[in-house]
Amino acid sequence: MSSEHNPQPAEEPYYPIRTVANLTGINPVTLRAWERRYALLQPHRTPKGHRLYTRQDIERVRETVMLLKTGIPISQVRTHLDQRAAPIDELPAPAQEGSGPWTQYFDRMLAAIERFDDTLLDAVYNEALSLYPVDLVTVRLIQPLLRRLGEQWQTRPGGVAEEHYFSTYLRNRLGARLHHLAPRRARPRVLAACLPGEQHETGLLLFCLIAASRGYGLLMLGANTPFDQVAYAARTGGCDAIVFSATTPPPAEAVGAQLAELVSTVGMPVLLGGHACAGLERTPVASSGVILLGEDLYAAAERLRTLLGPAHD
Repeated sequence: MSSEHNPQPAEEPYYPIRTVANLTGINPVTLRAWERRYALLQPHRTPKGHRLYTRQDIERVRETVMLLKTGIPISQVRTHLDQRAAPIDELPAPAQEGSGPWTQYFDRMLAAIERFDDTLLDAVYNEALSLYPVDLVTVRLIQPLLRRLGEQWQTRPGGVAEEHYFSTYLRNRLGARLHHLAPRRARPRVLAACLPGEQHETGLLLFCLIAASRGYGLLMLGANTPFDQVAYAARTGGCDAIVFSATTPPPAEAVGAQLAELVSTVGMPVLLGGHACAGLERTPVASSGVILLGEDLYAAAERLRTLLGPAHD
């Protein structure tokens, strides 16, 4: 009897580790660590040893991420997945900053900062990044550290030096990591810049790290970038969206008018994130057509994905 009358089931598709990383936002180093240290994944192997993942593997990664966001340590995730102790939509609310493994990471990194100890700082940061998604490390560890240093810089004898030290450390680490991580030809491509007059670019770098971990292409212009130069670079560089960062509130009327002009000319989404967004909801900035992201980096990355879709080469 011919095969037309006995169709064979379609072979299950397999995905290389880079594709899984782009689809889930979990970098390959972390995926390999989850497999090696916790047996969370058991990918197939090609004759040359390359990992191949199924759709079920991808769903397992996504479920792992959801469990981690509730504060469950990575060491306990496999038990929850295997026992299916509760449906994913019935899990407890996300844990507060500093809970679970994050308290230990926070204390160790803070001690390293207070001793200006690059070696210990690198060791703790690398450990966290190897086991947890970069957005969780950023939101649960790096942002709380920056807030703590910002709160105590005037009250501690070495507070100013500690804040400057950690900010410089982050700029160097994030810059190197972005250079290594950001796909060169990936789409969509996002232009990232600080508003004119804004000199603090740490928040922008943290956002770019999350975007790059999800496979988006980046064109980074950094601090204090004039609007006309942003428009020129976005068009020339073939960008699909513009993301601004602002820590200090800009002059709302002037910036609102300039943003409105930019939005009307570039033909792509223009977004604004950072601490300054909290005071801009009822100003000309909010009515300029720009999309306000707030300072939640994870939510900002999700909004970007909603607007632009998933990344691809």
